Amino acid sequence: MTVPGEKIALFIDGANLYATAKSLGFDIDYKKLLREFQSRGYLLRAFYYTAVIEDQEYSSIRPLIDWLDYNGYSVVTKATKEFVDQTGRRKIKGNMDIELAVDAMEIAATIDHMVLFSGDGDFRSLVEAVQRKGVRVTVISTIATQPPMIADELRRQADIFTDIVTLQGKIGRDPSERAAREARGPRDDRVGEPGQHTPQFLQRPPAPQRAGAGADDDEESFE
Repeated sequence: MTVPGEKIALFIDGANLYATAKSLGFDIDYKKLLREFQSRGYLLRAFYYTAVIEDQEYSSIRPLIDWLDYNGYSVVTKATKEFVDQTGRRKIKGNMDIELAVDAMEIAATIDHMVLFSGDGDFRSLVEAVQRKGVRVTVISTIATQPPMIADELRRQADIFTDIVTLQGKIGRDPSERAAREARGPRDDRVGEPGQHTPQFLQRPPAPQRAGAGADDDEESFE
């Protein structure tokens, strides 16, 4: 998938990657993920994109964001927007496509290989634009689910498509850790550092979830 010595940048659509891994029944170990791609070339940047609900007292994703920020990832966040749809239902919107696209175009001139963790078909045009700058693009998602998590047009546009199932052994958390957590029952050890308990300086007591809170904010809960 990669060429030794090439400059690589990772672009991780946090919500999409979480949904993909969850649909396949495993958790991402972000420490292992970083090491895997560091071993494949010169990893210039590892971007992680997610929206957050800023007015919540506690968000299950915040320990993860903090850990990523301290451990080699460039974390890009923005506040979600709340609106009411035509049926009067409260909705939460937190799309990060523009932020990811801008960063990809800015860095394209300095990398050889872009690795996109997302199956969102909206990124097809971005992939094509980056390819025109001479950058190879690998898209990582899955076709193992029904329906597939990756849009067909994005898969066709990519230079390389890698099913995340083939990487599970390299970037997935040990299944025994999930079993141990489930056996312990609900606790406040929402994982910031993959594969370990949340570092002491990141621990926060959990607060009750607000009624009607959007799913995006829970995208990285490891319960």
